[in-house]
Amino acid sequence: MSGKKKGAKPNRYTAIIQRIFEDHYQPGDTEFEFARDEAALIAKELNIKLPKNIGDIFYSFRYRNELPESIKKTAEPELEWIILGAGKAKYKFKQFKLNRIEPRDDLITIKIPDSTPEIISAYAMSDEQALLAKVRYNRLIDIFLGVNAYSLQNHLRTSVQEIGQIEIDEIYVGVNQHGQQFIIPTQAKGGKDKHGVVQTIQDITFCKVRYPDLVCRAVSAQFMKNNRIAMFELYLGENEVNVVKEKHYTLSPSSDISKEDLARYSLLD
Repeated sequence: MSGKKKGAKPNRYTAIIQRIFEDHYQPGDTEFEFARDEAALIAKELNIKLPKNIGDIFYSFRYRNELPESIKKTAEPELEWIILGAGKAKYKFKQFKLNRIEPRDDLITIKIPDSTPEIISAYAMSDEQALLAKVRYNRLIDIFLGVNAYSLQNHLRTSVQEIGQIEIDEIYVGVNQHGQQFIIPTQAKGGKDKHGVVQTIQDITFCKVRYPDLVCRAVSAQFMKNNRIAMFELYLGENEVNVVKEKHYTLSPSSDISKEDLARYSLLD
């Protein structure tokens, strides 16, 4: 389906987020807060029907959709606008370093014996559910990070005082050979989904607040073509998210893992 026609009206979510931005932004601003209730006032003024869940307007731009071009073009060079939670029913526009986290093309794909129960593969309801299950049953967190990891909870819905309500796809606890303990928030992405800077910020912030004595190692997993899985370890800097490590795996029958494969893997770090 083709994009928007020239001169077409923006959809209701776009119209509302544009107006909120225009009401607050001043040239030179790098961040500012706004309230969720503003959407209702703007919708009434513009004669726009609101969704039952007003928060879905902001959720869509935080996790799924690009912000309007009129907003994007005001960001400083090499920065982009993101929307963060700023407490109960509050949000924040903030400029963050532009960094698209995408699987590299030059990495070797490592074959792992597939331990996924067939009944799980048959009944997984979505890409995200299927990916989380494959990561869990094949102990890909352990293999990727080199720790013993245990699933603590999935689809954890909670809140952080300075952010508000958040959801973490799955959270693991882990321990290494030295007894060092880790908290491992994990996000799962289907093939077309993007790794979320916003979700990474929320995951890491929650873990540092709730588990201050554990080392936080944030992981993102993504389905790739040909049934491959990309695994990323992510680090939150002062104003950017960086990739610490990236590996690609494919879950294979043991009979498909050859002596040549094993010899090649012995050369990897």
